[in-house]
Amino acid sequence: MVMNSLLIILKNKRYFGPVWVFASLNIILGTWVLYIPRIKEKLSIDDGDLGIALFCYALGVLGGITFTSRVVHFIGVGKATIVGIILFPLLFLIPMVAPTYGILCASLFITGTASSFTDISMNALVSDIEVEDNVNIMSAAHGFFSLGGVVGAGIGSLFIEHVTVPVYHMILAAVFVIITNLLLVKQYLKIQSVVSENKERFNWGLVKPLLGLTIIGFIVMGSEGAIEQWSKLYLQDIVHITAEWMAGLGFVIFSAAMTLGRFFGDAISTRFGSLKIIIGGCVIAILGYIGILMSTVFITFLGFGLVGIGFSVIIPELFRLAGKAKGVSSSEGISFVAGFGFVGFIAAPASMGFLADISSLRLSFLVLAIACGVALISAIRLASRSEK
Repeated sequence: MVMNSLLIILKNKRYFGPVWVFASLNIILGTWVLYIPRIKEKLSIDDGDLGIALFCYALGVLGGITFTSRVVHFIGVGKATIVGIILFPLLFLIPMVAPTYGILCASLFITGTASSFTDISMNALVSDIEVEDNVNIMSAAHGFFSLGGVVGAGIGSLFIEHVTVPVYHMILAAVFVIITNLLLVKQYLKIQSVVSENKERFNWGLVKPLLGLTIIGFIVMGSEGAIEQWSKLYLQDIVHITAEWMAGLGFVIFSAAMTLGRFFGDAISTRFGSLKIIIGGCVIAILGYIGILMSTVFITFLGFGLVGIGFSVIIPELFRLAGKAKGVSSSEGISFVAGFGFVGFIAAPASMGFLADISSLRLSFLVLAIACGVALISAIRLASRSEK
């Protein structure tokens, strides 16, 4: 099924245009994470300060959630998507040149808002296309998001040691992203949202039937965000990798493994079932964290790959289960689990900074491993209940 969706996307510009936005968003983020250590050194800030700066990005993401649905409803999901993917890379130039810590925090808040706007718009766009054309490309679209991280961080790692002015690299990435998306925008520019704006209040009644899935989603998406922002610093500070290009490979390997897992995960799920996939994914991720914590170069890289493979299949399966939860509509279930997962994604990177400031990044990654153990226990309990 996944390979069929890939073929559909690659053969049809109507589908490739929207999913390229997913890849583009993470190309920029992948480029950004390469230069976090340099920015930290330039501004003479510690891990705690960096955690606060990343928390400002998280606040911006939350801020974007408050108005994006209204803008999308007003101008159309196609126009909102192209506006977002043009503004996002341009705004990310500001943190790259921030002369003071205060400007860094403020610029990351603004960039986070643009990230949220783009993310919500592009997901709504693909969702609407799925409804209009009766196709299933959302899983593959998120695979392209992971692929974008491989492209951004992977290519950047090859020549980062020759880059003396980081903003020049980001300018090249921004120009590439903007031009390629402008070439593809006519495929979706006029698409209007067919999904009505949700004006209902938050339903706390969903907590009980979705608690286990929500805990897993919060932990797994939180770990994704944490690895994206902190993997390079971990390799430099804890594993003591001095070559800058090599330190960026942790996120590249993680993203590559995530990409493969998401492209092939549906076929595996059909054979084994969602809960077994989630349990297996958590076990693989825990083994990956053990490898990361061993802090030897090869084993740590292997660990990042295992975590990527393990996590890649979990979120799509959580959404499947949430959409089938008893007494809950599919839209409510998926939105609830995705919402709390998103909170984890934006909160975990900041929390890691505070833990690193207390002790070291080793403690931060140890906490991620323990949290993954909690997710595994939650999945096992869900599986045992489903068998009764």
